[in-house]
Amino acid sequence: MIETAPGPASTGEAVTVDHDVVIRAAAAGEATALFRLIADNLETGHLLPRTLDEVERHAPRFLVAAAAARVIACGELAELGGRVAEVRSLVVAPSQRGRGVGTRLLAALVATAREHGYPLLCAFTHDPRPFLRLGFSIVPHHWVPEKISTDCRSCVWFRRCRQYAVVLDLQGRPRR
Repeated sequence: MIETAPGPASTGEAVTVDHDVVIRAAAAGEATALFRLIADNLETGHLLPRTLDEVERHAPRFLVAAAAARVIACGELAELGGRVAEVRSLVVAPSQRGRGVGTRLLAALVATAREHGYPLLCAFTHDPRPFLRLGFSIVPHHWVPEKISTDCRSCVWFRRCRQYAVVLDLQGRPRR
């Protein structure tokens, strides 16, 4: 069943929501499907490459959107430190874009981060709009030192990064 719902108040757009899509934790056996979805969208999704081994190790940290038992979107919630988690590898299959699947998946990742008690959630993205619609703020990269020390220093794009750093204070306090 598909219905059209009002979009985010800030955009006034309508968002098509597919109620047959289920957001759930990834199953261990779905690592290959997650890897393929990420690999197939490296160029268009502005994602950083991941190895199959890495995705297999981290599969329990992924949430997926599935329709008819097929993974159509995924996103990982990775701990960067006891106080900070990051949304990684958030991607929706091209045929499923524009239906609200990514927004639902991102909202589920935010809810999961809250449930795990993280005070701060971050992401590095080429398109901050979906994050901003859910309350994230764009910040300078150095405001997320946990990300820099965990991943950025070893990245081929370090100091040349064209991604936006976005953060969401899950305790409702502004970040300084």
